This record gives sequence, C-alpha cells and structure tokens, in this order.
Amino acid sequence: MTQTKKAYLEHVAIFVHDIRWHIRFFEEVLGMTMREVDGAPEAPRQYWTLGGLQFIAQPGFQGPEGRLAHLGVMCEDVEAALAAAQAFGVQQMPQGRNWLRLPDGLAVELLQASGNAVREALAINPRAAGA
Repeated sequence: MTQTKKAYLEHVAIFVHDIRWHIRFFEEVLGMTMREVDGAPEAPRQYWTLGGLQFIAQPGFQGPEGRLAHLGVMCEDVEAALAAAQAFGVQQMPQGRNWLRLPDGLAVELLQASGNAVREALAINPRAAGA
C-alpha cells in the first residue's frame, strides 16, 4: 500500500491538577513559553506552549500523574485523513467532525495544516541536532 498522507503530532493535551505549576516548570526549565491561553492569564483554564503542550486545568484531579486529554495531529490533508478514518469505525466526538474517538477511548483532534507545514516538520531530524 502506498502511503501518500502526511501528518505530525502538533500538541499533546494533558489534564493537570495545578496548571500554574506546570506553566512555570515548562517555561523556566525548558523555555516553553505561551502560545495561547484560554481564560485569564493569571488563572487559565487551558494553556498552550510553543513546543506542543496543552495543559487543561482540572483542580479536582488527585492522581499521581497528569492524564491524557487528547492528541492534536496536524494533517497535510485533513479531509483525506477523515475519509480514511471511517474504514476504522471511529466515532465523531461532540467537538466536531475533526475530533475522533478511537475504540480504546483515545481522543484525536485532526487539524488542517497550511502550506508546507507538515513536510517541513517531518523534515526535522531530532537526532541530528546534537551531531
């Protein structure tokens, strides 16, 4: 089978108990600054970093780790991806037709890329950066 579709993981959304702590940690330790915020910056409901993380405040959560909310996947052709997904029996989620619930419960948000964004992202060789 010839693979012509292209995509990359654009963000990972995680439910967290203390969103301010996570924002500070990833900014101060890794330099991952704000790309977008939902709510007041001093008390955000959601926070996206430059670098692909999305934190979703869930103060009532008391588990030992963050919980995966969804994967955001940037697609070269979101319509082709949606059409191909139908053969797998996935379910559309209430957020819209580009949100899919996989059989094991994983939520996937498909996003339409512009221009050559997917090709450029896939051309990055993370192992060659330190060489």
